[in-house]
Amino acid sequence: MKNMLSGLYVLALAGTLAAAAEHPVARDTYHGVVVSDPYRWLEDGNAPDVREWVAGQNAQTRKYFDGLPGRAAIAAELLRIEKATATYDASIRQAGGKMFAFTFNPGAQQPQLVTLALSGEASTRKVILDPNQLAADGSVAIDWFEPSPDGKRVAVSLSLNGSEDGTLHVYDADTGSEIGTPIAHVQYPTAGGSVAWNATSDGFWYTRFPGEQAPEAERHFNQQAYYHELGKKSSDDPLVLATQDGLPRTAEIFLDNRYGYSSALASVQLGDGGEWQHFILSRTGAKRIAGYAAKIKSAALASDGTVFGISVKDAPNGKLVRLRPPYQAAAVTLVAEGAQALVTEANNRAIVLSGQRIFVTAIDGGPTVIRSFGPNGESPAVLETPPISASISLEAMPGGDLLYRVRSYLRPSRSMLWQASTGRSVETPLQVRSPMDLSGFEVRRVFARSKDGTRVPISVVTRKGFVADGSSPLLLYGYGGYGISMTPGFVSSDWYLFLKGGGALAIANIRGGAEYGERWHSQGMLTRKQNVFDDFAAAASYLVAAKYTRTDLLALQGGSNGGLLMGAVLTQHPSLARAVVAEVGIYDMLRYELDPNGVFNTQEFGSVKNAEQFRALFAYSPLHHVKAGQQYPAIFLSAGDNDGRVNPLNSRKFAAALQASGTKRPVFLRTSSKSGHGIGSSLDETVALSADITAFLFDQLGLNWQAVPVNVSP
Repeated sequence: MKNMLSGLYVLALAGTLAAAAEHPVARDTYHGVVVSDPYRWLEDGNAPDVREWVAGQNAQTRKYFDGLPGRAAIAAELLRIEKATATYDASIRQAGGKMFAFTFNPGAQQPQLVTLALSGEASTRKVILDPNQLAADGSVAIDWFEPSPDGKRVAVSLSLNGSEDGTLHVYDADTGSEIGTPIAHVQYPTAGGSVAWNATSDGFWYTRFPGEQAPEAERHFNQQAYYHELGKKSSDDPLVLATQDGLPRTAEIFLDNRYGYSSALASVQLGDGGEWQHFILSRTGAKRIAGYAAKIKSAALASDGTVFGISVKDAPNGKLVRLRPPYQAAAVTLVAEGAQALVTEANNRAIVLSGQRIFVTAIDGGPTVIRSFGPNGESPAVLETPPISASISLEAMPGGDLLYRVRSYLRPSRSMLWQASTGRSVETPLQVRSPMDLSGFEVRRVFARSKDGTRVPISVVTRKGFVADGSSPLLLYGYGGYGISMTPGFVSSDWYLFLKGGGALAIANIRGGAEYGERWHSQGMLTRKQNVFDDFAAAASYLVAAKYTRTDLLALQGGSNGGLLMGAVLTQHPSLARAVVAEVGIYDMLRYELDPNGVFNTQEFGSVKNAEQFRALFAYSPLHHVKAGQQYPAIFLSAGDNDGRVNPLNSRKFAAALQASGTKRPVFLRTSSKSGHGIGSSLDETVALSADITAFLFDQLGLNWQAVPVNVSP
């Protein structure tokens, strides 16, 4: 195997060096600092020489993976697990006395959109839309759906090849027939998209981008909200929330009227940095009810026009507040900040109103619980949840009940129903039944100390009876950005094979997320981003020092913002691990903001236009810290041609720089023409990538092929 790896690496390196020699080195000046960019030529993904280079990279990558013992068997086992997982329902919404959901069928390329009775019994499932009938190869995906209050119709965004470039369709929930003409440009991966129905279910507010009406460079910006009445032309739809209402160029609009009132709530984020303003929408216009200064990060609209929100103003852990019509007074605090942070993510559906109770989720370093209060913040209660678990996807049900999902590392997710009449929760038929048996494993929580002394939580999954003697391969996963927390969830099929092959798994709750509230997020953004990398490196070092593993048996993995994490950590600590998997990552932090989605990300990362932020970006930008002659871990980079969130040029340039560094271990780049950022990918594409990642880790860490629950032979 070593000889084959050596030959492949020489071929890839020769190709990179030869191609680079044909192109001039670009140079840019930022605040008096001259920065060289020898791989600028790789930015244009449509250029013939770049396409040829990518094809060459893919060919070398495939030679390696297709030659690995057991890679085909791993792919077969991953697919078998998917097909053996019983049909289950997720993303459940209640409307009109029934439930709408995504149904995941064994072996299907994409989930179906269905309805079920409120009981959740599988026998009541009825298909509204099956994307697999629209495209057998799984190239058509549902971005999101929104049922009408009466449950008779549902609005759906559809996109192609993982692009997240969505067109809005409306379907009859009983017959599955399409109603009216589709509306284009309602969704882009830059700002997303959403719909809110009116109270009478015959019209809705929706987001729309300028599309062909704007120059191509502006088509992913200036998202606005319109009102559409069924049966009328969308070209005549009135604009109700527009730039003149105070929307920034990088507005991200989340529309909400889930309880079916005469008005709708629009929560608008300034780019991706977590700053929000909120509006009440009528059919003809909008009224701002809270600006950025109120720091209300999530909100929900009640029947009388009252808006409940979670504010982090002078309360980094969040406080529950209330605004009442005519919204002229400041928000009133109902529940003061507590020791546990209130979760504010989940597409601005962090607050759920059901009956006479207000439900929110609280987080403590990763695991979460559900808290509830009366309409004035009185009568606090906490729903029963298992240890080291997460309760997500809260949904109001008739009679004041609450449906929610419970996730943990070792048990498949299941939906619970909290009953207002008893104050207790019961399991529902909405369960995920998996063939993966994790009864022989356990989870423990440990803590590392970061460079500045900050205590960083880590969840570690090992076999029962695990002995920490440094002999176990271990995979450490991290993200650390946008206030997105790494909460417990059932292990994926590829992680399951890693565990069965003799490895251990660790998930680090590093800063940049919101595991400890807004303070945890803010300490890992903008000029403080280095804390994220320090936290992750500290987690890795702790696991080695505590003898969960050794550096030559340690692998690191992350995607998107977590891909940036991988790039920064491997260039800052090249001897920390044996292998690194970085998916759809950002690596050129000096030019990332030239892409449409990059402009949105400046609220999180900063901009080179600001001298202080430039210095911080340049200090950790992975591409600019690849050193000639440095030995790096074995590296596997993946990218998607249709990625509207992170331009795949990042992976191309980073791979080229690493290959040219002279490192002896392999650097592989896998670019898919059938995917984007990973959202909406078909089952075949997902399994193929997971098989490559798993085979790479097995090969680099020397895991036991024979321990995988299939007949894997060298």
